Amino acid sequence: MRSCTTASESADPARRRLLQATAALPLVAAAGGIRAGAGTQIDALVPADAWARVAALYDVARSPVPLENGYWGLMARPVEQAYLGYLAQVNREGASFARGEYPARYRAAQARAAEALGIGSDELVLTRNATEALHALIGGYNRLQPGDAVLCADVDYDSMITAMRWLRQRRGVEVVEIALPEPATWQGVIDSYAQAMERHPNLRMLLLTQVSHRNGLLLPVAEIAALARARGIDVIVDAAHGIGQVGLEVAALGADFVGVNFHKWLGAPVGVGGLYIRRGCAGRIDPYMGEPDPHGSVQARVHTGTANFAAFMALPEALDLHARIDMSTRRARLLSLRNRWVDAARATGAYELLGGDDPRLHSAIAAFRLRGRTSLADNQALSMRLHDAYGIQVVHRDGLASGACVRVTPALFNREYEIDRLVEALREIAATA
Repeated sequence: MRSCTTASESADPARRRLLQATAALPLVAAAGGIRAGAGTQIDALVPADAWARVAALYDVARSPVPLENGYWGLMARPVEQAYLGYLAQVNREGASFARGEYPARYRAAQARAAEALGIGSDELVLTRNATEALHALIGGYNRLQPGDAVLCADVDYDSMITAMRWLRQRRGVEVVEIALPEPATWQGVIDSYAQAMERHPNLRMLLLTQVSHRNGLLLPVAEIAALARARGIDVIVDAAHGIGQVGLEVAALGADFVGVNFHKWLGAPVGVGGLYIRRGCAGRIDPYMGEPDPHGSVQARVHTGTANFAAFMALPEALDLHARIDMSTRRARLLSLRNRWVDAARATGAYELLGGDDPRLHSAIAAFRLRGRTSLADNQALSMRLHDAYGIQVVHRDGLASGACVRVTPALFNREYEIDRLVEALREIAATA
C-alpha cells in the first residue's frame, strides 16, 4: 500500500482536504496488530473515542437504526465532499471535460484501485457494480461446450444464479446447484464443493461467493479454488461483500476472474465496481458483444457506456480514507458489532443463527430467524416488526435451501447503543414467541 501523502496529493485541494479531515484516524490503526478473529476483544485495545471519531465522519440518519448496510456503504463526509466537487465540475464543463480531461482521471482512478487490490492496472476495469462485472464474466465465459457443467450454490446472489442458469440455453451446459450445509462448518463447506466436483467430472466452471448476501457466510474461497484448479475447473468469484470488509488482496482468492464492488465496504459513491481478470486469462472471456480486442484487454470485456464520471473520480478519495484504518482492525470491529447481537440472540434460545459457529466463516453480515419460522412471509413480518415497533432497519432475505431469514449488517459508523437497541428488541420478541 502506498503512503497516504504524495506530491500529487499535496497539489490536489480535494485530496488535501481529505487528509486534513481524517487526521484522527491513525488512532484506529494503533490496533493494527489485532488478528481478524479477535472479535469482541477489539474495543478494549483501541482508544475509547476512536470509533466515535470514525462515526463522526458520516452524516448518517440514526432513525431508524441503520443496520441494513449491506445494500451499499455510505460515503464518509470527505468522500462525499470530493464527489460533489467533481460532480459540479462535470456538470459545469460538460463534454469538454468528458472528452478532454476525464480519460486521464479515469485511468488514475483505475490505477489507484488496482494498487489497493494488489493487482496490475491492466487486470482491472471499472464497472458500475459487481453485478455488471459478474454478468460480463459469466455470460462471456467461452470455454464451455454442450455436455459441460457449471456449478452454483444457494448462498450465491440471485442475479448470479439466474446468469448461471442462462448458460443452459446460451451454451447448452448442465447447471449444477448445491445447497451448503446449515449450520455450516469450515470443512463441511469445502466438502460440499469437493463432492460436487467428484460427482460431476464434466464441471468446467464454478461460481463462488466470497461473502453471502443472504446469511453472511464467508467461504474458504482460496481452498475451494485450489481444488477446482487441480481439476481444471475455472472459478469466478463474487467478491461484492468481501473486498474491503474481509481483505483487499484479490489475488489471494486464487481465482482468475473476480467481480468487486467499491461502493459497499470501500465507501465509494454508489455506482463504482470492478472486474478483475488475471493477466493472460482474458481470452477465456469473450469481448463484450463484439468489442474490438486487438490486444486481449480486460477493458474489452465490459462496455459500461456513459457512467457517473464523478463517482469514478472520487474512488481514490474513498480508497485513501479506507486505508486510514488497518484492515485487521476494521474486520475485528465489524465482528465485534456482529457478535454483540448474535451472542445475545443465541442466549435467548428463541432464534436460529445462520452460518455456523466457526469464526473463520463469519463476516459483518449475519442472519437469524425465529425457530421453525422459515417461510418468506414469517421473515418479512419479523423484519417489518423490527422496523415498525422498534425503529430498526434490517432486511429479510430468501433463497437459502434452509428457508428465509432476516439479515443484519452493521457498519463502522454504528455505535454499541444501536446494537443494544436490536438486542433489547430481540429479547422482547423472544419472550412473546
